[in-house]
Amino acid sequence: MSTIAPTLPAPTGPWLEPGTLPGDFYACEDLLSGEERTRIERIRDFARTEIAPIANEYWARAEFPFQIIDRFRELDLLGWADPHARQKPPSNLATGFTGMELAHADASISTFFGVHAGLAMGSIRRLGSDEQRLRWLPPMSRFEKIGAFALTEPHGGSDVSGGLETTARREGDTWVLDGSKRWIGNATFADLVVVWARDTETRHVLGFVVEKDTPGFHATKIERKVALRTVQNADIVLDGCRVPEANRLQNARSFRDTAVILRATRGGVAWEATGLTLAAYEIALAYAKERVQFGRPIGTFQLVQDLLVKMLGNATTSLTLCCRLAELQDAGVYRDEHSSLAKATCTVRMRENVGWARELLGGNGIVLDYSAARFMADSEAIYSYEGTREMNTLIVGRAVTGLSAFVH
Repeated sequence: MSTIAPTLPAPTGPWLEPGTLPGDFYACEDLLSGEERTRIERIRDFARTEIAPIANEYWARAEFPFQIIDRFRELDLLGWADPHARQKPPSNLATGFTGMELAHADASISTFFGVHAGLAMGSIRRLGSDEQRLRWLPPMSRFEKIGAFALTEPHGGSDVSGGLETTARREGDTWVLDGSKRWIGNATFADLVVVWARDTETRHVLGFVVEKDTPGFHATKIERKVALRTVQNADIVLDGCRVPEANRLQNARSFRDTAVILRATRGGVAWEATGLTLAAYEIALAYAKERVQFGRPIGTFQLVQDLLVKMLGNATTSLTLCCRLAELQDAGVYRDEHSSLAKATCTVRMRENVGWARELLGGNGIVLDYSAARFMADSEAIYSYEGTREMNTLIVGRAVTGLSAFVH
């Protein structure tokens, strides 16, 4: 009769400890300035001591830990985005490390942060008027108002640039929005939702800030998800939703302007994927040191060490690629294909690592206690959103060949 080995307690190895990044094999963190590194270490401590311990519980219940918003406020992560503050914005490298550290603890929380700070606030900051920035960014930077970003539709994902069905019809100083949106993160509780709609007269895509409780705006939580369960995604219906001209983003005149936002946030998703890639490696490494089979830790076995080195290679590839992307962003010379290559490459490496982590943990890899199962499930959403691998491949392919393979 076979004997089933006893289940070990969930690992408490270095991947859970604040102040360390074991997967940073080439010391990419040294690229940060001293001030930036202090800030990232503070975020890491917050993520690993306050987010990671509760992540599995909220993921299992598909609920959002609203108390985390208060902690975001206390950390003042977005104070620089308040036009009144006149603070110097962080480098793209520091911003990337922030998203990576949050994803390292919980991809759902990093997605919440990315939607609010990157997509919603980014749209207002880049495409809003001075008055609009002054009206909305201060309370959003303090997390007093939470933002969402509504672009994807039930019938429009990869082809949304040309197939956007939500319409905007002008009536005097008011716009009437009609249509549907799907997979909109934060939308069940957001105070502001940036909605993209096609002008019925010009056929151009325009952006609107729809405020909470606006008549004709209805958000319904999407249930039965198996990835990013903590993120409160919603189906949105816009039924004669009337928005004042003052809420139309004044510098959003076509989908080209929308694409500016997506180019920046697509790079952010690469950092998010890297967070999962690093976490999966660190979970596997800690487990390999603790799990004993045949009288010794499985980390002493050649096949396990080979797997760990492949995982470390994926983590190193992703992190160094993201750091170089951030340098191009900071220099103002990055292009769509740079973000697309990073997103496509890092999400593929992520998918491999989370699968290998689950494999190395054996049966323990399919229970939430060890987090590997959560990372594996969440990776599927990150792999697809902000442009599928195939769409990003075509963007890069067009850049390197000079020939478009897109279907028109």
